[in-house]
Amino acid sequence: MQSDVLIIGAGGAGLVAAIHAKKEGASVKVLTKEYPTRSQTCMAQGGMNAALSNAGEDSVEAHIANTLKSAQGEANEEAIRFMCSEAPSAVEWLDSIGVCFSRTEEGKIAQRTLGGASAARACYAQDYTGLKILHTLYDVCLKEGIEIEADKYLLSLLKDENGTVCGAEVLDIRSGDTLHYMAKAVIIASGGYSRIYGSYSTNATASTGDGIAIAQRAGAKLKDMEFVQFHPTGLKKSSILISESARGEGGYVVNSKGERFTNELAPRDVLSRAIDAEIKKGEDVFIDIRHLGEEFIDDSLPQERKLAKLYENVDPVHELIPIKPVAHYTMGGIQVDNKSQTNVSGLFACGESANHNVHGANRLGGNSLLEIVVFGKEAGVNASKFAKEQEQRVPKIEQENILESIKEYTNELDFYAQRENIAKLFYENVGIVRTKEELSLALQEIQNIKQNISKFGVSDTSRVYNTNLVEFIEFINMLDICEAVVQGALQREVSCGAHFMGE
Repeated sequence: MQSDVLIIGAGGAGLVAAIHAKKEGASVKVLTKEYPTRSQTCMAQGGMNAALSNAGEDSVEAHIANTLKSAQGEANEEAIRFMCSEAPSAVEWLDSIGVCFSRTEEGKIAQRTLGGASAARACYAQDYTGLKILHTLYDVCLKEGIEIEADKYLLSLLKDENGTVCGAEVLDIRSGDTLHYMAKAVIIASGGYSRIYGSYSTNATASTGDGIAIAQRAGAKLKDMEFVQFHPTGLKKSSILISESARGEGGYVVNSKGERFTNELAPRDVLSRAIDAEIKKGEDVFIDIRHLGEEFIDDSLPQERKLAKLYENVDPVHELIPIKPVAHYTMGGIQVDNKSQTNVSGLFACGESANHNVHGANRLGGNSLLEIVVFGKEAGVNASKFAKEQEQRVPKIEQENILESIKEYTNELDFYAQRENIAKLFYENVGIVRTKEELSLALQEIQNIKQNISKFGVSDTSRVYNTNLVEFIEFINMLDICEAVVQGALQREVSCGAHFMGE
């Protein structure tokens, strides 16, 4: 199994990379542990930023300024300038391949204002923007004949004798076989790590940071892992996301007394802290969109109404939507340069698993979809160019296969229970407001678990669709991610954006 470019992950970033690598003439294969249309991209509901000026005056410079302000001085201005400047052409490309954006009466792409933006800049498709982009990208990949293999779980990256990445070792979940996929360049596009917060996250269960943890083991540098964005408006019971579009379209954030206590369109870290403080006072917090009217809600916010009814048993046309802040997006990840290449030869990264240094300490709402399109393209093009200059290489197998190690583990302790404990611990100690003491306790707990990892293990010894095994390997990866997050937070003693140190 050999290709020029091997992509790990089939969300928006991975599919964009695949399309552009194929366009450059590379043979491309995409591996994903889930099905492509289930990726986290579908949860980006509110829109994708681009200074088109379709809904009022705007400019690329204003977009850059808003992004820099949100980043709290922790991003690279050159990278931000590139991303924002490429935004209009990125939207134009999506429009050209069939993304069904909502339209104005004049037929232009509709735009709305999201938090931290100085203009109505987010191009949207009702409140299903990410979903519609993802499905369109998947359709294009099928049309282009790009091979996408699901139920393939990354175990490790393969290197040649010179230390250049030349493929991946993968578990075929369906059969239980261990497979080697050879490639001249590998792109990690496996998503973020918000699921370390478990049920206190908007993310799907697959967002366990596997690609980041495995890239680190292969020698890749990580950056800003402590910057975890908490979305201010997750549903109170389920943590299901209520999109920023609900506030962008004029929704209010109110407490139990019906008081608006904050600026609804403030950057997410500011709004999350305001809501968290209100909850700690004993107040319940809600989104109120009743004044927008049923017709408008059904036209512009249909998904938010469905989610509120399904998961909270409230109809936002007539009732308040109960909310709480929950982990949503991870700004940290694999450090890459302006070509989306890591410090490890042959290894590229894009999307939420990568750190292109454009989000800094707090991602601006509407920039996540933009990032995956702009830098997904860069990763695909540059990985393809790298591959053209390479001969097919032979891997030097050094590390022990993790599956062989796991066979020796006992099953004295229940890792599922421990995973839930970690999620609660992280939400409380490594969450919206942090203290040095709480961070130290969290780090000690993670390191204790890692030292005793051989006492956990799996109970299911079957080969076919062994989800118990996959979830245990995810648990191992999550422990490495958790450790990196806490260590980064302890080293950054001063509050900055999403990393807020309390007393």
